[in-house]
Parts: sequence; structure tokens; C-alpha cells
Amino acid sequence: MIHLTGITKQYGSRVLFSNASFQVRPNDKIGLVGPNGAGKSTVFRIIMRHEGIDSGTVNIADKLVVGYFSQEVGEMRGRSALEEVKAGAGKVSDLAAKIAEYEARLQDSAEHPLSDDDMATLLDRYGEAQLEFEQRGGYDLDSRAKEILTGLGVHPEEHNNPVETFSGGWKMRIALARILALNPDVLLMDEPTNHLDLESIVWLEQWLVDFKGALVMTSHDRDFMNRIVSRIVEVANKSITTYSGNYEFYVRERDIRKTQLLAAHQKQQDMLAKEEEFIARFAARASHAAQVQSRVKKLDKIDRIEIPAEEKTIRFDFPIPPRSGNDVVKMTNLAKSWKRPDGTLKPVFNGVTGIVKRLDRIAVVGVNGAGKSTLLKTICGMTEATTGDVNLGANVRLGYFSQHSLDVLNPQKSMFDEIHDRIPEATIGYVRNLLGAFAFSGDDVYKKISVLSGGEKSRVVLATILASPVNFLVLDEPTNHLDIRSREVLLDAIRNFDGTVMLVSHDRHFLRSIANRVFEVGHGELRVYEGGYEYYRSQTVH
Repeated sequence: MIHLTGITKQYGSRVLFSNASFQVRPNDKIGLVGPNGAGKSTVFRIIMRHEGIDSGTVNIADKLVVGYFSQEVGEMRGRSALEEVKAGAGKVSDLAAKIAEYEARLQDSAEHPLSDDDMATLLDRYGEAQLEFEQRGGYDLDSRAKEILTGLGVHPEEHNNPVETFSGGWKMRIALARILALNPDVLLMDEPTNHLDLESIVWLEQWLVDFKGALVMTSHDRDFMNRIVSRIVEVANKSITTYSGNYEFYVRERDIRKTQLLAAHQKQQDMLAKEEEFIARFAARASHAAQVQSRVKKLDKIDRIEIPAEEKTIRFDFPIPPRSGNDVVKMTNLAKSWKRPDGTLKPVFNGVTGIVKRLDRIAVVGVNGAGKSTLLKTICGMTEATTGDVNLGANVRLGYFSQHSLDVLNPQKSMFDEIHDRIPEATIGYVRNLLGAFAFSGDDVYKKISVLSGGEKSRVVLATILASPVNFLVLDEPTNHLDIRSREVLLDAIRNFDGTVMLVSHDRHFLRSIANRVFEVGHGELRVYEGGYEYYRSQTVH
């Protein structure tokens, strides 16, 4: 269906990939992976013809319908959420117009008869349009659009709300629903799980598993990718490499190939050293001139094996926090309500009672809107409880992270200065190693906060929190905007943290790797599960 053959793409002197190839076949489920900036989004834009290539060929089958979801949501206004989704049906809308046109011509033929050949041609085209319209789900577009919107967390009562009344994150969901409703032959998706809660991710995961077309996607959620893809295409080191398997297979196979490459590189280096030693020893001897020239020519023809640059990971020992009391947080009949514009109260949760113990790793879960973030804010004193009590235990030192924490960074400061100003007694080496632990190295540490991406800012804030002597970490969606490698960096940091952790996250791998208790917020109450995330799932999923 889609063939990229021997393609080269570069920006100025920077080569993204050279003489690279891969193909998208019917029913393929492909995960597109690679470091930030390697060219994954560029691959999408090349397939969509939004960008050209410097050399090679791009072949896309005729009449192929391609749907592309990116993080750039265009202008949305003038329609309801449901109308916006249906408007994206593209080919289906065109087919509906054709069917209407053919039906009008057939009715008109009663008064203005057509020749046998013209009537046969018209009936053939009418039949073909009807068949394709049916195959593309034209007759159930309305119900399908409603089902997709609801699955992505947009409540049926909100389907007819003007699209401009939704926030940026909810518009992203509407844009995603619009692409899914298109029901294309090939679906290109750039980080589809951003801005989705766990329930919507699980729904989307099943939708994509059942999707009959081909899929190429990037995702920072390794569980999501593992459950869907059967091939991995890696964009890295100026090349595109295909692996037959899911993300876990790719990680294992990549390490095996790297080991083999290192062995082959070492073998080649040993051979080159011997040849160069022979040339150096006998270059001045006329009796060996022919042999020397032969070996020089041989070396000139050898393709040198290149070892890709290592992604440096610096091990950092976070400061040992002071020991807290055994009871870190006590919640007694805790309730929280928000005041609506009309003055009435909207209850979030009620009668929440529970204890957080020292060294607990608690995952706070619940459906969207259940009050997970509000519970964390109430515990941290960021918002007052409506009724009830929340008490921190003896010697508890709290570090709180949310997406709003990014606002505390000074955009005019460099990363290095932002950290050093918070821990002024630290040495330059200590600060650099701390930033290195969060994948910042070299001159990058002197970048201004203002030029950083959302994920980079998140890592800086997390570094500032973990650099302080806190013993109770409260983390609200710390993995948002972090790529898989950055998530692993944070995961290791939390695993090595000698304190208590309470977190909300939609990354199931993250929750599974950390949690030893689960607090479920829902229906205004708190349910406690004395086990990890998998135990919780076993008790609640039937």
C-alpha cells in the first residue's frame, strides 16, 4: 500500500535518514520509535505529502484513504462536537454526495431516457459508490461518531455542545474522534494517548486492536504499544530499521543486534590494526611494494562499521530524606465540593477515610472526573477540604508535582541556574549530575527554560523536587509529555527514592512497576486495595 524506498531526508547539513526503506502493508500494526528529533514526525509528513524527500521514491496506492492524527489541532468552531467528528468523514461525505447525484440522474431518466450504455455505466457507478459507502461505514456514521466520542470520554450530554466551548485537551479528543470516524485504510497517529485518561486509553487500545486497516503510530506508553503493534520501525542513527514484534521484542532484539554490532566492530578494528601495522612496517621496502599497495586498496574499499553514539545515562544518588513517622497521612471523613457558577455545590468525593503509611507506593486511580487530582491537592494543602480532616504525620516533608508546577520555573533562567538557585550549597558537579540523571548533559544544561518542551520542563521540575530532602512525594501525572526513555529515568529515580510515594498516572507500566497499594476514588468514596496495580485489576476487571 505504502512503499518508502531508498529515501534520504536532511535539513541543511543535518541528515535524518539516508537510503532508508520500509513499507506499510494491509492490516499492519506498526509502532514508530526513535529518539526525539530523529525524524518520526517527518516520516508521517512525507507519507502525507506535506514534505518532500531529497532522493528515493514514495509510492502510495491509488484511492488509498489515509487518516493522520497529529498534536496540532487546527481551528475548530461553528459546529457541535458531534458535527465536527462527522465532518471529518471525508471520503464518506464525498460518496454520499455522489450517491445523491446518481439517484437524481436515475429519477431524471424517467423523463429523459438514457441510452442502454449510459444507463449501464450510471448503474455501475451507482452500485460501486453504494458498496464503498457501505464498506466505509457510511450508513452508521452518526452512531459510530457518537460511540467514538463517548469512548474517548466526551459524555453524550456534551455531544451537541459547540466545539469552541471545549478546552484544548478536549478538542484534542474531538480531533482524534474525527480521524477514527473517517475509518481510513491507513491510520497514522502521533502520540494518540496524550491528553487521555486511563479509561479512554483502554477504550482506544481495544478500538485499534479491532481496527481492520493498517496503523502506524508513535506512543510514549509502552503497554499501549505492546498490546497493539506487531512490528516496530525504528528511526535512529540516520537509518530506518524494521523489527518483527511488539515493543518488548524490539528492546530485546535491539540489544542483541547492538551486541553483535559491537563484536563485529571490534573484529574489524583488530583486522584494520593488523593491516595498518603491515603497511606501516613495509611501506618503505620496494620488495613489499605490491603487497602494500594491495592492502591499501583493500582498506579503501572496506565499509567501516559505525557504532551509534551512546545515549548517556548518569547514575545519581538522591539525598537520603529524613525519616518520617510511620503514619504519613491520615484522612478522616474527608469531603470536597466545588462551587458552581450558580452558587450550588458540586460534590467531588465524600466521607474519604484512610491512612498512608511510611514507604507506601500508592497509585490513586478512578474514572475521569472522579476527583483523583482534587484528592492529591487536598492532601497537599493546595485546596481546603469542605468537611473532614487531613493530617500529615510527624516530620513529613512533602514534594508535590503537577502540570501546574511547570509555572514555577523562571523562563529567563537556564536549567542549571534554576536547580542551583534552589540548592545553592550544591557543587557544580552535583547539579550537573542531577540534571544528567534526568537526561540533560553537556551544554544542554545551559538552555533557557523558555525554549524547553513540555517534557523537558517536567523533568527539570522533577529534578528540583527529588534534589530536596523530601520524604513524601505526591505526583499528579508526572509522565505527561515524557518519552519512554524519560519515563524510565523517572521510574528508576522513584524506585530508588527512600520515602513514601502517592501518584496519579495513566501509564500502566509505570503504575505496575511502582505501586504496592491502590486507592480507588469513585462514586464519592475511597476504596483501598492492599496490593499492587495488577492485584487491583484482578479484583475489578471481569
